[in-house]
Amino acid sequence: MALVEVQVPDIGDFDEVTVIELMVKVGDAVKAEQSLITVESDKASMEIPSSTAGVVKEMRVALGDKVKQGSVVLVVEAAAAAQATATPAAAASAAAPAATLPAASVAPSAAPAASGPVEVHVPDIGDFKDVVVIEVMVKPGDPIKVEQSLITVESDKASMEIPSSHAGLLKEIKVKVGDKVNIGDLLAILEGTVTAAVQAVAISAPTTVASAPAVAASATASVSAVAPSAPSAPAHTPGASTQGLPHASPSVRKFARELGVPLEEVKGSGIKGRITDSDVQAFTKAVMSGASQTKAQAAKAPAQGSGGGGSELGLIPWPKVDFAKFGPIERKEMGRIKKISGANLLRNAIMIPAVTNFDDADITDLEAFRVSTNKENEKSGIKVTMLAFLIKACVAALKKYPEFNSSLDGDALVYKNYWHIGFAADTPNGLMVPVIRDCDKKGVLQISQEMGELAKKARDGKLGPAEMSGATFTISSLGGIGGKYFTPIINAPEVAILGVCKSTMEPVWDGKAFQPRLMLPLSLTWDHRVIDGAAAARFNALLGQILSDFRRVLL
Repeated sequence: MALVEVQVPDIGDFDEVTVIELMVKVGDAVKAEQSLITVESDKASMEIPSSTAGVVKEMRVALGDKVKQGSVVLVVEAAAAAQATATPAAAASAAAPAATLPAASVAPSAAPAASGPVEVHVPDIGDFKDVVVIEVMVKPGDPIKVEQSLITVESDKASMEIPSSHAGLLKEIKVKVGDKVNIGDLLAILEGTVTAAVQAVAISAPTTVASAPAVAASATASVSAVAPSAPSAPAHTPGASTQGLPHASPSVRKFARELGVPLEEVKGSGIKGRITDSDVQAFTKAVMSGASQTKAQAAKAPAQGSGGGGSELGLIPWPKVDFAKFGPIERKEMGRIKKISGANLLRNAIMIPAVTNFDDADITDLEAFRVSTNKENEKSGIKVTMLAFLIKACVAALKKYPEFNSSLDGDALVYKNYWHIGFAADTPNGLMVPVIRDCDKKGVLQISQEMGELAKKARDGKLGPAEMSGATFTISSLGGIGGKYFTPIINAPEVAILGVCKSTMEPVWDGKAFQPRLMLPLSLTWDHRVIDGAAAARFNALLGQILSDFRRVLL
């Protein structure tokens, strides 16, 4: 038995590549050709295989290290047969790249400018045959630059991006995800004035990617010939996760790093679950809008929701007090719903520049109509509440002022052509917000019935996630509890919320005398990034007019 250093073989023109995955650990038994680490360049990721069989005694690299040809990956305790063939294997490794490099890379020449359709073919990608297209990175109509990556292909050992050898306008892409391609296959057709790339530059990335596995194959072939008792083992199935490594192309991983996206938390939509640029973008949007959280955010959320430090906002530390020294105490953990809602409310209160308008609506006549409606429908079992009328009135106002029914998406405003109204429901487990959908298509009686059913499910703890999502506007009603006005917190990604308190009989001047009128306090909170004060005042005024004369709903 002897100790053998396993080195990085010739990986082409790359000076240094980053170690992004360790596939073995000290004590593991490795076989010839078994992949040890995964490295990554700007254009490709590749697995570095072992040139000999044995037991790993020492790891010489760590995640994030830079390696190049000749760098020692690890030390194995190898059998005598494997040791004896280590030197010829290394020699084969050194010799292999020269054989795999195309002539164009040795003696590059630039082609003259051309006008008209130009065919782009798959360059020499080494000894690989029938590599699978796992990502198409361009579409017809895109302007293409020389060296711009067009597709990503994958073999058993590496994924690589295939660049364009010319510049021009992409007229037609000849491959799709799932196709198998080989050297010389027609990849795309460009049109316009194009300049052929220097062939060496155009194909250097895929060629050097291919050379690493090809070198390893040459090296291990010698070992296998002398020591057949050490059969080769495949590294892993393409697409399968190895110790949590995300299944994504190098450019996608680079894109995720630039955005600070934890790629292992992104769900891939590509072939074999591969993560694409659009998956990274969708994950980023979900986190920014508050619809989703990273694991790091979720870990911090409970502390923030219960009065966490706030150091990330530059605030002084939260006071630590031993309350027991002042008197008897009882400690109870917050419920799951309060923890979740607390973190969301904290985020919304801090992130949204909220303003609240206060107003009163005369509902004297509407309340009389509500009471008579309930008397007429006693047998139906449906009890109409003032909240049902409020929902219909809000839909009418939202249609008049659609920015209140919108959401921010980056620098754009998304206007929703549906009216789903959420209403706050007080339950033993905390505040919940069921959603009534398509309120514009439903009458007051149907809304009242659905509201009663949803409120009961909320109290019983049987409300599903789908029944609490999709709201475009929310009403928080304190009903008969009491109070006058309050400042409700906007439920992101909505841009406004209406707070309603208990109505009271008040003297109202009609121009000649004070008349007793039933007045409903309204508290409209709105996002100042989307809505200005004049629009908020008009919305509240219109809402008051509709509630005072409900016939306006028909206008």
